[in-house]
Amino acid sequence: MLLDRGHRVAVTGRDETRLTAFLDATGHPGRLLGLIADAADWQATESAVARTVDHFGALDAAVANAGFASGDYGRTRGATLGDGDPTLWPPMVLTNVLGPALLARAALPHLEATGGRIVLIGSVAGLKNAPANLYSATKWAVTGLAENLRLHATTRGVGVTLVNPGMVDTPFWPGDGAPPFALSVEPVAGAICFALDQPAGVDVNTLTIRPIGQPV
Repeated sequence: MLLDRGHRVAVTGRDETRLTAFLDATGHPGRLLGLIADAADWQATESAVARTVDHFGALDAAVANAGFASGDYGRTRGATLGDGDPTLWPPMVLTNVLGPALLARAALPHLEATGGRIVLIGSVAGLKNAPANLYSATKWAVTGLAENLRLHATTRGVGVTLVNPGMVDTPFWPGDGAPPFALSVEPVAGAICFALDQPAGVDVNTLTIRPIGQPV
């Protein structure tokens, strides 16, 4: 969607095969840069931001959208404190909580130079608690991070937006897939573009997007 609006975009991923397939499918090779990087790794994140600036000349926006739930979240609740597998938790916590903080740290100096914006992808799970849900706790952390980042970044001319999707039809859902009323991905992408397209001096801070029919 950003490419269709004329943006130049850098995309990171851990899986080179999947990333290459995505790059090949976009049809905008001149305005797209693919970088292998783990969002929870500081050196990889810092390098990805630096290489993006070197390639395109500046950084106007950053979107922290890496995240996942450990275990078979939709059925066995592998991310729960009650019966989950603790050995699966560290990568989830590092990606969901540390990852956005690392991106903010790497991107802020460049965003200050351009008067840019950063978008963090949270979740309705970061607004509504569920019993023993560690994934939800990581998204509550993103909610807090977005606000304390806003307090810091906006004094430097950088906008900060937290986008909280509800249930979305993505591979996040195991087994039979997402609930039948789940959102498609396009409204969430549209919300990100809306936040990034605000005029100078305007900052949209929190957008929560639920499908009609979602019970929480």
